Amino acid sequence: MKLILKYTLLVAVCFALMNVLAAQDTGSKKKKKKGKKGEPELPVVSRGVLDSISGSLVWVTGGRFTMGNRSGEADERPEYEVVIDGFAISKYPVTQRQWTAIMGNNPSEFTGCDQCPADRVSWDDAQRFIETLNKLSGKKYALPTEAEWEYAAKGGPQTRGYRYSGSDNIDDVAWYTGNSGRHPHPVGEKAPNELGLYDMTGNVWEWCRDWYNKNYYELRESNNPTGPASGSGRVRRGGSWFTQEASCKTSTRNSVKQDYKDDSGGFRLVQYPN
Repeated sequence: MKLILKYTLLVAVCFALMNVLAAQDTGSKKKKKKGKKGEPELPVVSRGVLDSISGSLVWVTGGRFTMGNRSGEADERPEYEVVIDGFAISKYPVTQRQWTAIMGNNPSEFTGCDQCPADRVSWDDAQRFIETLNKLSGKKYALPTEAEWEYAAKGGPQTRGYRYSGSDNIDDVAWYTGNSGRHPHPVGEKAPNELGLYDMTGNVWEWCRDWYNKNYYELRESNNPTGPASGSGRVRRGGSWFTQEASCKTSTRNSVKQDYKDDSGGFRLVQYPN
């Protein structure tokens, strides 16, 4: 009789232990957000980080503007009129805090500054960030086209025709080689432009969606242009902490390979109405 009782007690203990282990396993699985079959699992990202991205979007009312600069470099000419539909764009470049939360790493050269722009980010890297962010948020973010970027940098329908984004005095609105101390700075420390957008001049170069072609403006594509079908690299705009004043104009164009990354390159996001 005692043997039977001992055996029954042992079986009960085993079953209880199995139930505890099963519950722990189920709980651990719930902590991971699975992607589609064959895709890596998505990170767990706080609502605060996602809100910091969606909450910083500024609506840019569509309109007509003059793209390029008749007194600029050869690839900024000719000036021509472009029509842009409305879109939303981030007040700031994507920060190191946002990048790290979404991607689980920080590629930046200048670490230790969560609110500084993420740097050492290639065009390809930006696309991976956007793909992950869209899956996490259920929204549709993208890089701006070159025309959208310039329209926003020039102040959209509220433009006052400044040379830089928000002022004719670069020190008011930008970190560039003349005042940066040879490093990027936290976003939003300088004055905004007419739309309330910060750092569109200086701090970091910003990727656009388009391929680069130095003669593209000669086509005068005027209705929401998206750039050539191919090119020598991808477009970057705005200048950086390492850029001379003369190359920080709102019309300045820069091109590098889409897998290129350096300590003066980052990006900001756009979103379109449904």
